Amino acid sequence: NAVLWAYQNGITAGTAPDEFSPNRIVTRGQIMTFLYIYNGSPAVNGSNPFTDVAAADYFYKPVLWAVENNITAGTSPDMFSPDANATRAQVVTFIYNAFGRE
Repeated sequence: NAVLWAYQNGITAGTAPDEFSPNRIVTRGQIMTFLYIYNGSPAVNGSNPFTDVAAADYFYKPVLWAVENNITAGTSPDMFSPDANATRAQVVTFIYNAFGRE
C-alpha cells in the first residue's frame, strides 16, 4: 500500500518503469527528493553551499529546499553527500525537521 501510494502521488516512480526495489538502500539525495515532492515541490531560493550538488542533479532543488527549511545542513559546511546511504536516524530526523516541529 505504501509503495502504491507513493507512486500514485508522484513521490517516486521507482528505480525502473516496472520496479520499485524495496530492499535497496535509500540515499540522502533520494530522501530529500521524496520529502520535497511530498511537500508540493515548492520554489527554492538562495545559494547552493554544497560542492557535491550541481544544478543539473535531480536532487538539486530538493536539497536547497531542505537547507532553506532547516531539514538538513549537510554532512559538512560544503558537502551534502547525496549518494551516501541515509541512516534510519537521519531519515527520521529529516522527517521530524520537515513535518514534526509544527
